[in-house]
Amino acid sequence: MNKKLWEQYADWKENYRFVDLTHELSPETPHWAGFPAMDVLRLFDYPVGFRTHEFRLVSQYGTHVDAPVHFIPGGRELQDIAVEEMILPLCVIDVSAKVADNWDYVTTLEDIQEWEKTYGEIPAGSFVAVRTDWSKREDMNNYDDEGNRHYPGWSMEALKYLVETRNVAAIGHEPADTDSATNAREKGFLCEIYVLEQNRYQVELMNNLSEVPPVGSLIFCGFPKAKNAAGFTARCIAICPKD
Repeated sequence: MNKKLWEQYADWKENYRFVDLTHELSPETPHWAGFPAMDVLRLFDYPVGFRTHEFRLVSQYGTHVDAPVHFIPGGRELQDIAVEEMILPLCVIDVSAKVADNWDYVTTLEDIQEWEKTYGEIPAGSFVAVRTDWSKREDMNNYDDEGNRHYPGWSMEALKYLVETRNVAAIGHEPADTDSATNAREKGFLCEIYVLEQNRYQVELMNNLSEVPPVGSLIFCGFPKAKNAAGFTARCIAICPKD
């Protein structure tokens, strides 16, 4: 009997931390401003012996995964993402101090290269998340007086480096978009299109990245095997060293 995985799990429980990277799902959950809030209807309750709910929400609601077909015709759908892609080494790049000074900040190639000088080369097949601490805000849309949103994003140069040089499997971020709100408004969703066009998936509206170290963790991305789906609400966790 091979019990090595059970032994590893026991070690994880004792020596590692489990961090929930997901927003709670409710009508108050942060979501892209163009989507309506979810609606919840209680269909049955305990007098009949059980409780059930009907949930009505868009597929990309709250913390969610985007499959390539979300923007790319003929791209992979959720059921095409292999289970091996759902458990990955996790790298967290912290630009929260820069975002605090500039809400429209985009993560640059220099940010990634500086990270690699400290922590080593980003491994192929990894999940790279950018920490902005945007998930800690009550107002994640951050409208200005003219009704324009302001929140951070990725730069195209940074994403091309991650995909074409480091061959990462997926990316993630705390705001509702890959592109900063200003860039999306002025140029369109160019960064998001690029990532999905490269046959990668991404997770948006991540939470608690401030609780995860830059290196050494694993991310588990859970989402339904929904047929023909372009995305879905997700539950992601990180397993992190305690020290």
